[in-house]
Amino acid sequence: MTGPLAGLLVVDLTRALAGPQAAMMLGDLGARVVKVESPAGDDTRSWGPPFVAAEDGGAAESTYFLSCNRNKESITLDLKAEGDAHV
Repeated sequence: MTGPLAGLLVVDLTRALAGPQAAMMLGDLGARVVKVESPAGDDTRSWGPPFVAAEDGGAAESTYFLSCNRNKESITLDLKAEGDAHV
């Protein structure tokens, strides 16, 4: 991605409202943003309605979650697990 923040890596550990919005804006400006989610997934995936149906037939996701997490990569980690904590 291009932009003034291209080459910057941002680790997004946020969950709701201002944090995801700020990380989203950094991604919009070209930063590589990696969102870290717990094994249960981000709570905001179920906020809504409105929801968008998953193309693969899985659970529908909230439009709030999708809009706040654009331009982000994601990874699932259990930070309480020893192996995941070392990542």
